[in-house]
Amino acid sequence: MGTRIARVSRTPGKTRGLNVYLMGAGSGERYPPVHQQEPLPAPPSYYFLDLPGYGYAKASKTDRAAFQRLLAGCLERPRLAAVVWLLDIRRVPSEDDGAMQDLLAARQTRVLAALTKSDKLPRGERSARERTLAATLRLDEDQAVLTSARTGEGITELREAIGALIGSTGP
Repeated sequence: MGTRIARVSRTPGKTRGLNVYLMGAGSGERYPPVHQQEPLPAPPSYYFLDLPGYGYAKASKTDRAAFQRLLAGCLERPRLAAVVWLLDIRRVPSEDDGAMQDLLAARQTRVLAALTKSDKLPRGERSARERTLAATLRLDEDQAVLTSARTGEGITELREAIGALIGSTGP
C-alpha cells in the first residue's frame, strides 16, 4: 500500500477479525469548479479488506467456521473487484488452499496471488517455484507475482497489478 497500514505479529494467525482500510482520496466524483474552469475528477477510492489467514491460524473449530462465514460473506459482495491472495512461496499448497481456489473459481472471482517471502529462496529456485504454485492452484501466468516485503522485490509489480484490477472494474 506504500505505507504501513497494519500491525504484523511475529506469530502467524493472530488476525481474528476483518480489518477494513479506505484507500484513495475520493469516490470518483468531481471537485467543484475553481475560477470557472472545468471541475477536476477526484481520484477513485476503494476498500482494501484484510481477512484472517486460514493456513497457520491456531484456531478452534468454532473460530475457523466463523472465518469461513466471514470469507463467504466478503466474496458474495457485488462490488468485489478482486482478491489478492497472499501465499508463502516456500509452502506446498494445503487442502485449505485448494478449497480456497475452488471457492474463488466457482464464484468467478478475479485473483492475484502475491507469492510472499521470495527472499527466503535462492534466486534460481524462485521462478520454478512460482510456476509450480501457479500450476498447482490453476492460476494463469499473469495471476502470480513474486514478492518480498523485506527486500521490496515485486512490490512495484504487485501495486501495478492491483491498480490494473481496480482500474478495470471502476471505482
